[in-house]
Amino acid sequence: MKKSIATFFFAVAGANMSLQAADLKLETDRDKLSYSLGMMIAERVAKPYKDINYEVLLEGLKAQHTGQETLLKQQDANMIISDYHTQLIKQRSSKAKLAGDQYLAENAKKQGVTVTKSGLQYEVLKAGDGPKPKATDTVSVHYVGTLLDGTEFDSSVKRGTPSTFPLNRVIPGWTEGVQLMNVGSKYRFVIPSDLAYGTRGAGGKIGPGETLIFEIELLEIKDS
Repeated sequence: MKKSIATFFFAVAGANMSLQAADLKLETDRDKLSYSLGMMIAERVAKPYKDINYEVLLEGLKAQHTGQETLLKQQDANMIISDYHTQLIKQRSSKAKLAGDQYLAENAKKQGVTVTKSGLQYEVLKAGDGPKPKATDTVSVHYVGTLLDGTEFDSSVKRGTPSTFPLNRVIPGWTEGVQLMNVGSKYRFVIPSDLAYGTRGAGGKIGPGETLIFEIELLEIKDS
């Protein structure tokens, strides 16, 4: 669905490009449908693309939709969009990594914070006296994950159900960090991007190059 919308978008409106928003009246069902399609396309497809020439965009949209000869071949248009997206990810990743490095440098100076050889940072919030898991173990934890600005992107606490998973099937920062914990303990981890989701990010909530903060409570090591 998204691919077909993208083709439709980048490649019906053009006839009234000079019409100002203040003069626009949605008087017919056709008008309402056209405007709604514009909103949908912008939200689903064009949102990441900030530097857009709207007149050129509308010409491409009209040409592709009406079957006119386009100024670019579809393959070339797809490549241009792909290259733009790649550069956008690189820029966002570099910006996020710089912010992460600055945060890590300051956080490392705080009392009670330990930095491992990999660059993982942790602080013991609550000590536990149970056993420590191995990388091959399956564990049950409660956790809250946030970005550096405090935005919460995931929480088993809010869901009210602990998360259970094999420790060797999560991000490297978790695999390393949870092995440091005793059952019953609660740690705060600051995980550099290369120990988290790297330049790919994760879904729409975690961008490329993001340093992540997790508060993790180790509840149980599951029997094999």
